[in-house]
Amino acid sequence: MAGRLEGKVAFITGAARGQGRAHAVRMAQEGADIIAIDICKQIDSVQIPLSNPEDLAETADLVKNLDRRIFTAEVDTRDFDALKAAVDAGVEEFGRLDVIVANAGIGNGGQTLDKTGEPDWNDMIAVNLSGVWKTVKAGVPHILAGGNGGSIILTSSVGGLKAYPHTGHYVAAKHGVIGLMRTFAVELGAQNVRVNSVCPTNVNTPLFMNEGTMKLFRPDLENPGPDDMKVVGQMMHTLPIGWVEPEDVANAVLFLASDEARYITGVALPVDGGSCLK
Repeated sequence: MAGRLEGKVAFITGAARGQGRAHAVRMAQEGADIIAIDICKQIDSVQIPLSNPEDLAETADLVKNLDRRIFTAEVDTRDFDALKAAVDAGVEEFGRLDVIVANAGIGNGGQTLDKTGEPDWNDMIAVNLSGVWKTVKAGVPHILAGGNGGSIILTSSVGGLKAYPHTGHYVAAKHGVIGLMRTFAVELGAQNVRVNSVCPTNVNTPLFMNEGTMKLFRPDLENPGPDDMKVVGQMMHTLPIGWVEPEDVANAVLFLASDEARYITGVALPVDGGSCLK
């Protein structure tokens, strides 16, 4: 079925690469125009290289190649005023807003909670929790102004549904995202705005496929690689996989954004290979 988002506009954070790019491309394939933002620079507490302006430009090219329009801006989701200015400008250009995908997130640290540094904690909560709240806060007035309802999807994680060691600040933030989702769903339901979360397991993106994560998964090896990490990843899942692809998550986001999910709200949808069963 094509054209599931025909004539609609989606606002996506963290859109320069990884899951955010996959969401932008998948929604554009189904007819949506895209408002895409990303920080496109490094955050001090994050050792993993983050996106850059060239990444965001590549996302824009991919969307344009699908004959859809895209508005881009380099914005830090911790900065509400900048977020609001970007979405306001995008809506002014495209005339409406129907979908919000609060996807931007970081990974840092790797210590147990009692040894987690305050900068790691503060940045994690500021981006992965407060940034999600600010994204919805900036975008939802435009959905409400349209009077046609809409769909909001918040990126949580399997770590928003269960605990893992050495990532407690991440787990806390992603559990908080589920709380945001449920509260927004209750508060916005009367305006026919649906709010849901996706909860992916490991995803084949730069935030997962990097030296630091590989060493976190395989501390027993001096120079672990993807094949080494896959062994541990498979133990986390019921299905025989180490991770999912960004497109797997994008398909779930597309479903939640579309009218096929018109009566689905307040749901935390795992895309997890059965990880929640373990």
